[in-house]
Amino acid sequence: MTRTATPAIVIVPGLRDHVDGHWQTLLAGRLAEAGRTVRTVPPLTHDGLSRKARVAALDEVVSRLAGPVVLIAHSAGVITTVHWAQEHRADVRGALLVTPPDFDTPLPEGYPAPDVLAENGWTPVPRSALPFPSIVAASSDDPLGGLDRVRALALAWKSGFVELGAVGHLNPASGYGPWPEAEELLRELDPAPDPAPEHG
Repeated sequence: MTRTATPAIVIVPGLRDHVDGHWQTLLAGRLAEAGRTVRTVPPLTHDGLSRKARVAALDEVVSRLAGPVVLIAHSAGVITTVHWAQEHRADVRGALLVTPPDFDTPLPEGYPAPDVLAENGWTPVPRSALPFPSIVAASSDDPLGGLDRVRALALAWKSGFVELGAVGHLNPASGYGPWPEAEELLRELDPAPDPAPEHG
């Protein structure tokens, strides 16, 4: 298949939104420096826990990009992406879905309770096959999602599955920072993007 454009990169953060030092933030900077078009779904100014509002924010970012996209989602951003895929269609070349939480199982203390997640539209988590290629990257000791449960989500979504080892929730609280493997997985989804068109 001939690719007519280099996909833009859309970063879909979790509920904590933009975090300095987070691998998504660092990856966005590196990709932008390499000449890729990168957009990050912005924080919500209200209804921060609303799944519907977060899906709408993602759709607005994707809709403003003229051309194909690759989605890079972390944590609740993965669940946002999966809900978005149930309701919207776009030219998505692939999605990297990293350490999705298991919202159908009670989370540790300090995180939203099951009834709060349900009231805000997060559950039940969709289990339909995604309409685009995707890779789920999972941690073996993620406090927000057991490995077998996350593997089951990947199977339902028809996603590839990569076990990362014991990396916690793959966030600064777990010691990450930079995560070079993200770029390797991105190349699997988007192996040979065309150069950006020259202007002038």
